[in-house]
Amino acid sequence: MSEPYRLAVRVRPGASRTQVGGRYGDPTDLTSPLVVVVSARAVDGAATDAVLAAVAAALGVRPRQVTLVRGRTRRDKLLEISEPPADLANRVAALGDTGD
Repeated sequence: MSEPYRLAVRVRPGASRTQVGGRYGDPTDLTSPLVVVVSARAVDGAATDAVLAAVAAALGVRPRQVTLVRGRTRRDKLLEISEPPADLANRVAALGDTGD
C-alpha cells in the first residue's frame, strides 16, 4: 500500500460553476496550492464537501479516497488522498498547469 498524498488547495466558493485547475500565487511554483472553484456557498461545510467531490472527480479517484486534513472553515485547505494511483503527482501537475 502506498503512502497517502497530501494536496494543498485554495478554495473560491460561490462561483457559477465548479472547476479545478491553476495555482494560487505563483503559477510556476509546484508547491503553490491548487485552485478549486465551487458553486456551493461557504455555509455549514457545503463548500468543503463540494471541494472534496470536485478534487476526487478531477483526479480520477473515488470520493472516499479524498479527506480533509486541515482547514474546514478556511479557504486554504490540506487534503489527503489515500491509496493514490502511481501517476497522481502527474495528474496534480497537469491540473496546476491549467486554469485562469
